[in-house]
Amino acid sequence: MGDQILARNAPQSLQEWIENERLQYRMSQREFILSVLKRVSESAQPWLLPPAEPPLAERIPFKFIDLFAGIGGFRIALEKLGGKCVFTSEWDKYCQRTYRAWFGETPHGDIRKIKPSEIPDHDILAAGFPCQPFSIAGVSKKNSLGRAHGFRDATQGTLFFNLATIIEIRRPPVLFLENVKNLQSHDGGRTWKVILDTLESLDYWVFHKVIDASAWVPQHRERIYIVCFDRKTFSDKPPFTFPSPPEEAPPKLREILEECPDPGYTLTDHLWNYLQAYAERHRAKGNGFGFSLADPDGITRTLSARYYKDGSEILIPQRGQNPRRLTPRECARLMGFGDHLPLVVSDTQAYRQFGNAVVPKVVEAVGRQIVQTLRWHLAADGTCLLKNTFAKAEANHNGITNL
Repeated sequence: MGDQILARNAPQSLQEWIENERLQYRMSQREFILSVLKRVSESAQPWLLPPAEPPLAERIPFKFIDLFAGIGGFRIALEKLGGKCVFTSEWDKYCQRTYRAWFGETPHGDIRKIKPSEIPDHDILAAGFPCQPFSIAGVSKKNSLGRAHGFRDATQGTLFFNLATIIEIRRPPVLFLENVKNLQSHDGGRTWKVILDTLESLDYWVFHKVIDASAWVPQHRERIYIVCFDRKTFSDKPPFTFPSPPEEAPPKLREILEECPDPGYTLTDHLWNYLQAYAERHRAKGNGFGFSLADPDGITRTLSARYYKDGSEILIPQRGQNPRRLTPRECARLMGFGDHLPLVVSDTQAYRQFGNAVVPKVVEAVGRQIVQTLRWHLAADGTCLLKNTFAKAEANHNGITNL
């Protein structure tokens, strides 16, 4: 075979990633590609390779939309399960840049400016929607007067209102939503009550569970997952269950760390002294605030969108020198994003994106349970999932096609 490497028709995004990486490490293109292949052959680490396709028997064709898409964690998982993304919305321009590099398309922008009639029919609506407080004063007044009210009154002025409107008009058979754990306690529990009441008033079976991603990635990351099934499609309550953690041992932090990280990620003496003094002040007051030195043989705290500020929530100890931040690539691995996905934004934006992202492996595990439920429905009912004609006819009847 010789000692030459020939790669034809490499995607432009991959070429750009190779060029950026080789320049950073001051290597020739051949040297860099050989170093990547050497790492793969020696470690066989799964995040260094594109995700494998699941067995054909586990897949079922379905269409989904990706709202509040971020960098596409939902899309990665659902495409792996056989889904086809037919519409995406994400307003942040830096997330759009990453999304375009990873999927070859730019998401639609602000969801508030998107007409539901512009969204194609789909089987699953996926959304990592933002958490906002609702004003319930008007709702409480209507209750006291014995007047009926709908989600439009309760959610008006929030992004969840736009999401609920899309759900009402497009009537997707399945909703697949994700949010932070404290959604249930946000604003004294009022936010969660409005969301739950809204989904049920829209006539959906609602399932929800807080799942810790630490069984899939070396990070303590609790998020609430909400899965809903349209009662007009699923007349009987579907036998959906959330996934159990994988049987294999959970990954360790050291498995995702780079061998030779750039020295620039090591904390300066000034910042390291400041973090230690800050932690000591709070310890003296009996508070638990402060930095966290991660155990390489354990898991980390939750990676947040503020990680770019000082990295204090996850610091990697180093022998004989100050601790360091995770690199953006390590943050990608900590979230379960593969090395084949290029980093095309600044470190600051990359930290924000990964801190706000979903863990694709968890989404895939929940998504697999959804697919099993769809398979059960198709076998039991013998009809298709999409209710295109019904949804359009009902929307026209209600006079809401132009919303």
